[in-house]
Amino acid sequence: MKNEFMIYKLSETVKVTAKIETALFEQFNVKRGLRNNDHTGVLVGLTKIGDVLGYQRDHDGALQAIAGKLLYRGIDIEELVHSAQRSKATAFEEVIYLLLSGVLPDKEELTQFSSILNESMDLEKQTKMSIIELEGQDIMNILARTVLEMYTFDESPDSLDRDNLMRQSLDLIAKFPAIIAYAYNILRHSAKGESLHIRHPNANVSIAENFLYMMKGHQHYTALDVLVLDLALIIHAEHGGGNNSTFTVRVTSSTGTDTYSAIAAGIGSLKGPKHGGANLQVCEMIDHLKAVIQDWQSRDEIDDYLQKMLNKQAYDRSGLIYGIGHAVYTISDPRAVLLKEMARELAIEKQRLAEFEFITLIEACTIDAIMSRKADKVKQRICANVDLYSGFVYDMIGLPREVYTPLFAMSRIVGWCAHRIEELNFDDKRIIRPAYQNVGDLAVFTRIEDR
Repeated sequence: MKNEFMIYKLSETVKVTAKIETALFEQFNVKRGLRNNDHTGVLVGLTKIGDVLGYQRDHDGALQAIAGKLLYRGIDIEELVHSAQRSKATAFEEVIYLLLSGVLPDKEELTQFSSILNESMDLEKQTKMSIIELEGQDIMNILARTVLEMYTFDESPDSLDRDNLMRQSLDLIAKFPAIIAYAYNILRHSAKGESLHIRHPNANVSIAENFLYMMKGHQHYTALDVLVLDLALIIHAEHGGGNNSTFTVRVTSSTGTDTYSAIAAGIGSLKGPKHGGANLQVCEMIDHLKAVIQDWQSRDEIDDYLQKMLNKQAYDRSGLIYGIGHAVYTISDPRAVLLKEMARELAIEKQRLAEFEFITLIEACTIDAIMSRKADKVKQRICANVDLYSGFVYDMIGLPREVYTPLFAMSRIVGWCAHRIEELNFDDKRIIRPAYQNVGDLAVFTRIEDR
């Protein structure tokens, strides 16, 4: 009882002492959330790895909306994806090679590289036992803890030599699918009372297929499932240095800490519902809309309910419609465009086309509803983001929601490692140390006897 009262007392005190008025940010010209007044990001670094384009500036310096582009080492991901789709091949391994090295591999290099990843995929016996013993409810936390434990198995865990950083990166990228699959199967057994299956990775298939095999076993996924999951891994692999988790990895790496600590920090950042957990919010919202909207083809009924949501009169009363809008993309999110293309194909295979068309109608109605409320419709264009379709795609593939955010980490680990290597490869290394303006009042110290 004393503990509960003290916690309450401290919490109530913080309500006053921790409050900072929003007006003070403008007064001291502080870019809250590292965002400029026009909502663009504050430039804090340089990179050659990825680029996210959603607008351009005209001759007067004003922002103009453009169709979204995502570049990996200067190459449009649409080219990477469509090239693979034409040959009905997986390409995540090729993208990993590109992001880490800066160049595309030839056939022989890609074969050798894929072989290295497959050989490194299985986990140490101690790691498997540790995952079994954890029986955690949150796979992201298990993933972070397992990454930190990998430090103890590394003979050179603290070396910042470039070859060592690359070795550690490949090992982490290769092992993430097994860690996530094992953690889920343990959760499935311990929390849901289902049979325990631990499947060793297959040395002769892609990362996407290996993950589906370790999660579900043979004959429980189709060739299209593999291609769609491979696409999801490609489009989530990198998103510039400014996304929260990648920036976290760069900030942590700038201190000179070990790879495992930096990547664990990135996992913690990605776990947040405003970042990697966003597609779960979309899934829950879509579930709600499917239940409350009677006619999934009625634009009027959908629009009426979305207006109530925007007016904070329905659903969670946040005034938000999840899966719509992005910090950078304006006219379109290229990841959503690519995923939507294959989502339709997958929906036909799974006989869920009605759900797909319902989501596309929600997308169209939401954009119209939000744009009708904006005073400046040119500069403030909005679009669906990748989260609107990613959860639906994972569900059609037959993956449980517990692995949706870990899947994001399984892909984004590539970008994290590439940015870590770049951060530690600068000629003039500097620890990232921003400044904060103190706006607290001066206080007079009073001896404890007089308080």
